[in-house]
Amino acid sequence: MRRYPFVQFDVFTSTPLEGNPLAVFPDGRGLSDGEMQALAREMNLSETTFLLPRDPAIERERGVRMRIFTPEEELPFAGHPTLGTAYYLHRQSGAAEVRLEVNAGTIPVTFRSGEDGVFGEMRQNDPVFGMLHPREPIAHVAGLAVDDLDASLPIQTVSTGLIFAIVPVRSRAALEGMHFDLHRAAEYLEKTDAKFLYFVSRDVRNPRRVWRPA
Repeated sequence: MRRYPFVQFDVFTSTPLEGNPLAVFPDGRGLSDGEMQALAREMNLSETTFLLPRDPAIERERGVRMRIFTPEEELPFAGHPTLGTAYYLHRQSGAAEVRLEVNAGTIPVTFRSGEDGVFGEMRQNDPVFGMLHPREPIAHVAGLAVDDLDASLPIQTVSTGLIFAIVPVRSRAALEGMHFDLHRAAEYLEKTDAKFLYFVSRDVRNPRRVWRPA
């Protein structure tokens, strides 16, 4: 019987059992793709990561190899798994910067300490812009009126490693009143270059603040 230790983190919080949960396997060498997927399904968290240690010279050049799995599939990149796994390595080494090589490329994460604990900041890939989306089918997917979408901004596919269609919504109230249909969304996305929909809105009280639904 093989044994693979793992650790769990609550990312984006200093309160136990809150934030975004993450399981990290510090050494996933010897696991097949199918076994990694099965372990992620068994963890049943939004994401599970597997570190694959390799020659130090390669890690200095390209970063520490990491793979990210949801219970259903492998992802090329994701935010809180990258930050949480980098924090694990930071905690082990004390390094001010941790570089992780994910399927989408190498992501550097820098750390600093503050009154509220350790803060990590990552530098994602430069955005790549894709197709423009019509408003009517997106409104139908979200259970919104077409006028609930912000007509002054385009609905467009954007990727920094994970491909989203960014959907501007006119108000926070519209976001909170959404009735999202997963089946309709899957049918729509199959015909596009995007993998996910991401709904945002400019807060009228502070144009630099952005809201999104949970």
